[in-house]
Amino acid sequence: MRVLLDTHAFLWWVEASPYLVATAHRVIADEANDIVVSAASAWEIATKYRIGKLPEAEAVATNVAGCIADEGFEALSVSVADAERAGRLPGIHRDPFDRMLIAQALGHELAIVSIDRTFDRYGVSRLW
Repeated sequence: MRVLLDTHAFLWWVEASPYLVATAHRVIADEANDIVVSAASAWEIATKYRIGKLPEAEAVATNVAGCIADEGFEALSVSVADAERAGRLPGIHRDPFDRMLIAQALGHELAIVSIDRTFDRYGVSRLW
């Protein structure tokens, strides 16, 4: 299975946070799954670290690509098609980072590991 991590799931995995529920942990830890992290998450982490919303994420924010590689995950670029798809999504979810993740999950046929139940309203396969 190919699985896209929501930004918080990626951070909680890297930090070994207890907030990552057992189901999500099993999915990410399963070596049979391909785990994907979007460039949108890198943008979100760096932005939120810069403005002080993620002060604890300095190690990740200063080297997101390295953290993705260290975990053996795949980095997913944002394409023009992804951007168009995100822009066309209904306005249910207002967060631009999450809208991109939803668009990528739909466009690349990825399940998404996320605590955010709003994703369900877009028809993505959400694991939590």
